[in-house]
Amino acid sequence: MPRSTRTARRTFCRAVAAAVALGAVLLAGCARHGDEGGRTTVTIGTFGVFGYKQAGLYREYEQLHPGIAIKESVVERNDTYYPQLLTHLAAGSGLADIQAVEVGNIHDVATGQGHRFEDLSRAPGVRRSDWLDWKWAQATTPDGRTIGLGTDIGPLAVCYRKDLFRQAGLPTDRAAVGRLWAGDWQKFIDTGKAYMRRAPAGTVFTDSAAGIYNASVHGYAERYYDRRGRPVYRNSPAVTASWGLAVQAARGGLTARLRQFEKPWDQAFANGRFAAVACPPWMLGYIKEKSGDAGRGAWDVAAAPRPANWGGSFITVPKAARHKAAAIALAVWLTAPAQQARLFARQAGVPSTPAAYAMPEVRDARNPYFGDAPVGEIFAAAARGVPTLVFGPMEQQIGTAFTDVGIPQAEQQGKPPAEAWQAAQKEIENAVDE
Repeated sequence: MPRSTRTARRTFCRAVAAAVALGAVLLAGCARHGDEGGRTTVTIGTFGVFGYKQAGLYREYEQLHPGIAIKESVVERNDTYYPQLLTHLAAGSGLADIQAVEVGNIHDVATGQGHRFEDLSRAPGVRRSDWLDWKWAQATTPDGRTIGLGTDIGPLAVCYRKDLFRQAGLPTDRAAVGRLWAGDWQKFIDTGKAYMRRAPAGTVFTDSAAGIYNASVHGYAERYYDRRGRPVYRNSPAVTASWGLAVQAARGGLTARLRQFEKPWDQAFANGRFAAVACPPWMLGYIKEKSGDAGRGAWDVAAAPRPANWGGSFITVPKAARHKAAAIALAVWLTAPAQQARLFARQAGVPSTPAAYAMPEVRDARNPYFGDAPVGEIFAAAARGVPTLVFGPMEQQIGTAFTDVGIPQAEQQGKPPAEAWQAAQKEIENAVDE
């Protein structure tokens, strides 16, 4: 997940790393654009693991289309990948035929770079009705062009340890657990307080206050910007409520005071340090990897207090792509409901196409590691309730100012909430030009 730049040293290091990576990608781009063996080579640029290769979809498409070869170039982190993409767009060169865009950047691309991408709403085989309304809207430009086709989404659930809940005197059945906090993240905090009264030795209720903040804030349509594009992060109900929940959890001793995606967080999964975590679908694999065999059957999945979305991406076709027609055809095929359903079955990426939810790969999906939880049913239900989120140009910078600067000061450094809030505001003011 992207992280904000908190110090001059980190900024410098990232700039150097990005420059080195950019040079490597440019060199690779010169090599990979050549067609091979009489076939048209369609190149795809992604960040992280999209799962198309791992699920065998590239190989299948090549078998269905013998004249096509697919080459994927992967940059591990989006905060390196996205600056490279912007550089290539400005230069009009070095671009892959298909470029992935993360949800946190799609507003910036659609509003500021939309003229550099093909309008995929006009592509053969594309039907707007196939996608969730809110997902389609995110990649639509102000003049009505849709420049990205939605891939996965991140509808929210809660992953919890049945063994620790049982020892704390709480229910363990996933339906009963979901009822503990249904409709309100404050009930989640209240459940945490009940857990702490009888918490097994050495454990706390949840991993981090920032995790609670993210889970709550992503359930509101307007968070950092309103529908007119004005910054509202200082007083929006979403930020106010979510900040209050995070501070309440931090000051109440409900959290392990960890930073997500850092090594101590990984170790806490393995050690059974906390009992519950806000859990998008992509986190299931992460938990399985970090908890290992000891966590098999101990973890389960329940509905979150409110529908929310945390994560997800799009694939686009730049106008400067070398093989636009072939790239558009591949992008349409990869994001069709049937392929999204198969990707969910193999890689756990929840489809952004509701038609996929009725397909066996999603409808009947269960996760044996998480107590055979009906993950297809749980995440599909959550996806249908997600509001159409309003994004602004500095979305990620504002969000990470709260989660990476303000909240840690209150949670890990013990600073007064008002002081931590001001630190977050100062970080935002340094990044946002209003």
